Amino acid sequence: MRALVQRVSEATVAVDGAVIGRTGPGLMILVCAMAEESDDAPARLAAKIAKLRIFRDDEGRMNRSLLDVEGGALVVSQVTLAADTSRGNRPGFSAAAAPEDGERLYEDFARELAALGVPVETGRFGADMAVSLVNDGPVTIWLEV
Repeated sequence: MRALVQRVSEATVAVDGAVIGRTGPGLMILVCAMAEESDDAPARLAAKIAKLRIFRDDEGRMNRSLLDVEGGALVVSQVTLAADTSRGNRPGFSAAAAPEDGERLYEDFARELAALGVPVETGRFGADMAVSLVNDGPVTIWLEV
């Protein structure tokens, strides 16, 4: 699985103008399941993200995790993280999981993260979504498991 993780002071996701998910201080997590993904990938990615030390400690250093700061997470599926731009100008997405597998793995990831004690809200798989966020830092990190 691939994820683009952004430390945020707030983030929202809307479908058809209605906000369906939000978080305050915490993480905006864009997630993509890749083809032939292992069933344990969602749990491994959730554990990595929950423990990733990218929040400031009392000295201002990135030394605290999402769990340490009791932050929330907004999890949004984003198949375009699987883009292959190695040929031409039009990206290909054949490296992404099939939609039914991608949806299952995306939902598994959100459940695994919540099971670790993180308040999780989500977007809607496959929907045309409008995402808004205030990136704190800015801190943006690419992860792959």
